[in-house]
Amino acid sequence: MRVYRTAEIRNVAVVGHGASGKTSLVDALAFVAGTSKRHGSVKDGTALTDYTPDEIERKYSINLALGVAEWMETKLNLIDTPGYLDFTGDALAGVYAADAAVVVVSATGGVEVGTEKVWDYCERRAIPRLFFVSLMDKEHANFERVYGQIKDALTPKVIPVEIPVGEGPEFHGIINLFSQKCHLYKKGTKNGEYEEVDVPAEYRERFERYSKELIERIAETDDTLLERYLGGEQIGRDEAIAAMKAGMARGELYPLFCGAAELTYGTRALLSKMVELFPPPGERPPVEAHKWGSAEKVTLKPDDGGPFVAQVFKTISEPHVGDVTFFRLYSGTVKNGQDVYNAPREATEKLNHLCVTVGKDRVEIAELHAGDIGVVAKLRDTHTNDTLSTKDAAMVLPKIPFPEPVLTEAIEVKQRGEEEKLSNGLHKLHEEDPTFQHEYNGELQQTLIRGLGERHLEIIVGRLARKFGVHALITKPKVAYRETFKGRAEGQGKHKKQTGGRGQYGDCWIRIAPLPRGSGIQFADEIVGGVIPRQYIPAVERGIQEAAARGPIAGYPVVDFKVELYDGSYHDVDSNEQSFKMAGILAFRNVSPNARPTLLEPILELEVFTPDEYLGAVMGDLSSRRGQILGSDKDGRLTKVRALVPEAELDRYATTLHSLTHGRGTYRQKFHVYQEVPPDAAHKVAEARKKELEQAKAS
Repeated sequence: MRVYRTAEIRNVAVVGHGASGKTSLVDALAFVAGTSKRHGSVKDGTALTDYTPDEIERKYSINLALGVAEWMETKLNLIDTPGYLDFTGDALAGVYAADAAVVVVSATGGVEVGTEKVWDYCERRAIPRLFFVSLMDKEHANFERVYGQIKDALTPKVIPVEIPVGEGPEFHGIINLFSQKCHLYKKGTKNGEYEEVDVPAEYRERFERYSKELIERIAETDDTLLERYLGGEQIGRDEAIAAMKAGMARGELYPLFCGAAELTYGTRALLSKMVELFPPPGERPPVEAHKWGSAEKVTLKPDDGGPFVAQVFKTISEPHVGDVTFFRLYSGTVKNGQDVYNAPREATEKLNHLCVTVGKDRVEIAELHAGDIGVVAKLRDTHTNDTLSTKDAAMVLPKIPFPEPVLTEAIEVKQRGEEEKLSNGLHKLHEEDPTFQHEYNGELQQTLIRGLGERHLEIIVGRLARKFGVHALITKPKVAYRETFKGRAEGQGKHKKQTGGRGQYGDCWIRIAPLPRGSGIQFADEIVGGVIPRQYIPAVERGIQEAAARGPIAGYPVVDFKVELYDGSYHDVDSNEQSFKMAGILAFRNVSPNARPTLLEPILELEVFTPDEYLGAVMGDLSSRRGQILGSDKDGRLTKVRALVPEAELDRYATTLHSLTHGRGTYRQKFHVYQEVPPDAAHKVAEARKKELEQAKAS
């Protein structure tokens, strides 16, 4: 593969809902262009960009992957992205690395939740887009219906530039409104070849209608063209293409194409239009970086003469290779073997074996120019979202805003002794995928994993086994309950032990009283007359703190109470710090059951975003979870519901919400307060905790 200059590059994210045909399209485009030597298939596990064992087994994309199509002296970097919401982090990374997007919509499924999600990502980035109605050869394909759905659900600015000849199994041609010709395909064509003929008579009326609409819409984006059009002048193809490109750059037009990737129908026209209509990196707005170690901002243009600055948008860990790093070059050039600098991590990296990747194959290349996408293996200290620059001009680019995880589960190893391997594996998987997070919770004594859905976490567990040899189980995360007091009580704790020789003696009297929520534990020294020597009082406090870690109801930590130490006694010889610490423990254990102990649970504040048609179902479900609805507000296309819900009632809520809203609902949560558990629920929690502690003791 030759080296391409900035003006000869197009970076294109191929996005859409799962199973809409994105991977098949990328495979067909690379094959028809001749960059890939084999026309693969998702069904057979041979598709160019679905090459990991996970993807071959499941027959859908899980990772972002790159294909390349060389067409019209231009290099199209095709970024194939996953469509299912559990892997939306990679779709977002693909959009941020691209300068334009092909939004793939299934001719049978139409606009789905994944289509809406990626459309919003593209809107956020304000990149030019075109639509491709895929799977036109499948049963129940309906171009008109899909066009209407795009218009209603995504944008009224969509405009067809192609219309199909036949649909479903009868699909055999495409009428191009620019060339005003019909492309008829022969069965068995390998490279999307077609016979060019005049528009068939039965399609003439439809062609005229769409042609008029197209030219009108293009003319509306340019005052001069509009004046000429209204004056009855013809607008030539080249003028129309140039005006459409300018309109797309401003977000005023979104052309609509169609085809069947498996048959390669429509691929040649799409390749040509991506080259003609999508901008090279130099035509996109510049990005803003800041100089490392200062607040100074730097505007970066994709210029070979600028400083070298690149961003890592994806990391993959491969067996026998290690980390493989995908980066987008925003400024300057980079040569094979060049030293670069990762300023925040203070790491110098060598870019050995600089490559362009086509599916799983990597082609070594001498250099890359500004705006291009490259791949390099075995960087030591560089991860997704890091910026690479040079030591003498160290810079940092804004990070890709990956979505926060919504589902939390616990994970444990099947075999004891694999805990360290589990920790290392989880760390590696987080570096590959920033939307996956993990932590060890010492209080719950569980390793918690967080992701974007059940499917996401299932894939993580599978990768742990395959890549790191760790066999693990997903279990239910525990809830961090607390205990507190509603009443006052007082009493004694006396530790007395005589074992021959020097004994142990500590004696204290305490009062316990409740405090407002969030106050913590307060200790008051009310000793007068030296009944307990000063040096032993901190030991009593330590004993109470230690005992409060396991409350009287279910052994959960006790919070929000005050302890007054008001009396006691000591022995000149037998008293010491340890004795008074034991006295503090005993005093707390004796007094706490009489201070009306109660169980507290964490309450989370939820913001749930849902389309209006599912609002009733969402609110009803929250109420059934002991939720308190605080209100609802309009938030763009969605309604935001605010509610307070006990954490214990939110196990797998992400899955339920997905089901209730057909995948269109999302939510975020944060801790709000600890609140008293209702008596019937508290009894169940105490019983379950008792069993848990007994099992832990037995093992």
